[in-house]
Amino acid sequence: MQTNDSTRRMYIFLMVLTVAAAVGLQGWRTLVNNFAVEVAGVDGLGMGLIQSVREVPGFLAVLVVYLLLVVSEHRLAALSVAVVGIGVSITGLFPSTWGLALTTLIMSFGFHYYETLNQSLTLQHFDLSTAPLVVGRLRGLTSLANLAVGGTLFLLAGVLDYEWLFALLGAVVAVAGLCCLRFRPDTQDAVPQRKGMVLRSRYWLFYLLTFFAGARRQVFVAFSVFLLVQKFDYSVREITALFVVNNLINWFASPRIGRAINRFGERRVLTLEYASLVLIFTAYAFVESRALVAVLYILDHLFFNFAIAIRTYFQKIADPRDIAPSMAAGFTINHIAAVVIPFCGGMLWMVHPSWVFLGGAGLACVSLVLVQFIRTERV
Repeated sequence: MQTNDSTRRMYIFLMVLTVAAAVGLQGWRTLVNNFAVEVAGVDGLGMGLIQSVREVPGFLAVLVVYLLLVVSEHRLAALSVAVVGIGVSITGLFPSTWGLALTTLIMSFGFHYYETLNQSLTLQHFDLSTAPLVVGRLRGLTSLANLAVGGTLFLLAGVLDYEWLFALLGAVVAVAGLCCLRFRPDTQDAVPQRKGMVLRSRYWLFYLLTFFAGARRQVFVAFSVFLLVQKFDYSVREITALFVVNNLINWFASPRIGRAINRFGERRVLTLEYASLVLIFTAYAFVESRALVAVLYILDHLFFNFAIAIRTYFQKIADPRDIAPSMAAGFTINHIAAVVIPFCGGMLWMVHPSWVFLGGAGLACVSLVLVQFIRTERV
């Protein structure tokens, strides 16, 4: 990956913030369920409320374009990571359902807004061949950060209580975000972005691919681990082991996915993803082997990273001035499914769990058809 001094500053800026955001989110995910049950006394209904609240900022990511009217994009990115840290650090101070809902909302606004800005800054400041490599490397670093957080919490959990664990994690993240406010990473040749909402009919394929990618993500997030636990009686240690394997594989594979996009193009990479997902989700519906379902979970997690090709496809066909507002709109579109899929999937689960995953296979089929329309010549 070749960079000049200007783009190198942006890469370092994004690297620090991406690792910090990953530390905050992974630390929160690792601790919140045990904290909710053991300290806050949250029941299943309360946890459902908290998880629903967590998705609200993703749905409202389009509001980023209005914040950019008053603050520069890189400063807003740094502030967003600082907000992640603040939300995580105060979580242990509010041991109740509504307290957790409030701190989750704060953390989630920071994380979702940073992710929106991260996508935008990457596509603006790196050229067509470099952007996939940058995204792949940042995803690999995220996996490495997740492993580091898991190891750190494993060592500290027997020494510190939840209040201190949340506070220390959040403080590290908030300090990283605040320190990055001093960075001035903008490149000289970055194209000024349009202010306000941008929705264009010629981006229809990007919008549809983004929506169905969000739906596929919700099937995976909401029901794959639930299947492992409910049907196959996976223990906490076994789930943790799968988490470690996933992150090790993604650390190795994510940069190579970026190179594959450059070599084979977005259409071929996404065709491989969705054709594989049709088989994976169908296998989820009928699997009876504990070992095989673990393999399916690992493959499912791996193919999730192929979705970076949707972003790089958009970079190739978009007006460069549309990138920031379009990434915000895309993030909102991606999260529309977060409102619908868990509820509808839960109803299908009550009828028969296999129907949820057959529905996921159907979503993958639609995406497989859509990616055949990808053309990367600029219009």
